[in-house]
Amino acid sequence: MGLTDTQPRVVSIGHTPDMDDAFMFYAIAQHLIPLEGFRIEHVVEDIQALNQRALKAELDMTAISAASYPVLAEEYWIVSVGSSVGQGYGPLVIAKQPCSPEELRGKRIAVPGMRTTAYMLLRLAIPEFEAIEMRFEAIPQAVLEGQVDAGLVIHEWQLTYHDAGLLPILDLGIWWQQQVKLPLPLGLNVIRKGLGRKRAQQVATVFRESILYAFAHQDEALAYAMQYGRGTDPARARQFIGMYVNEESLTLSKHCREALKLLYARAHEAGLIDRVPTLSVIEPLKT
Repeated sequence: MGLTDTQPRVVSIGHTPDMDDAFMFYAIAQHLIPLEGFRIEHVVEDIQALNQRALKAELDMTAISAASYPVLAEEYWIVSVGSSVGQGYGPLVIAKQPCSPEELRGKRIAVPGMRTTAYMLLRLAIPEFEAIEMRFEAIPQAVLEGQVDAGLVIHEWQLTYHDAGLLPILDLGIWWQQQVKLPLPLGLNVIRKGLGRKRAQQVATVFRESILYAFAHQDEALAYAMQYGRGTDPARARQFIGMYVNEESLTLSKHCREALKLLYARAHEAGLIDRVPTLSVIEPLKT
């Protein structure tokens, strides 16, 4: 798997400043596994920023929202490892006062980015609302201050919203499972086709080894990931990472691929995307 030349090949990799991504990249970031001749340049930005970078093909490999893949399919392969998949849980709509999802039609809802999977799902569940885009960490306070009628939260706020006195209105992971009886693919990693298939497979293999290392050294990987926890306590940090770094992070299962196809088909039918992409997946090398 090693490269033939003596110079390290520079590969730019984008991931989010979130605990699940940090957990998976721990071994790479800390040089705890062989990098097989690559020199990794880490770019750590929020998911909406990474979605925008991917549109310009700025990074060799990057985390993206699954909802962004349809416009990236020409430039990027999906990496079969590193996905964030919900199993009956997902992005959450929260509010100050109890209400039904139907009562949010036409209301102002804060969302963490127009290219996020969370936003796509909310458009499918509640077609008519006024989306107010803002950084994900600002959403709970905007709801508390009455700037918006409700907020769509992701990351650790899915577990901590009640600490701020906010109420759950709609769990889009539960909604999705009731709709289709399939897992919910929220985040993907993609790799630029311009790298060539062999090198892309090599990078994907290093990434898989990093995830396996984290699984084998969970306490150390958790301690590293908590640097990105924004004050989340260790128990909730472990819970959150366990929600989104799981068996689907090591292989994009048949059910998950079916769910992606169905998500894109429904988004196309609703006019949210121009076309349904063909899933083009790169696999790590077999060991």
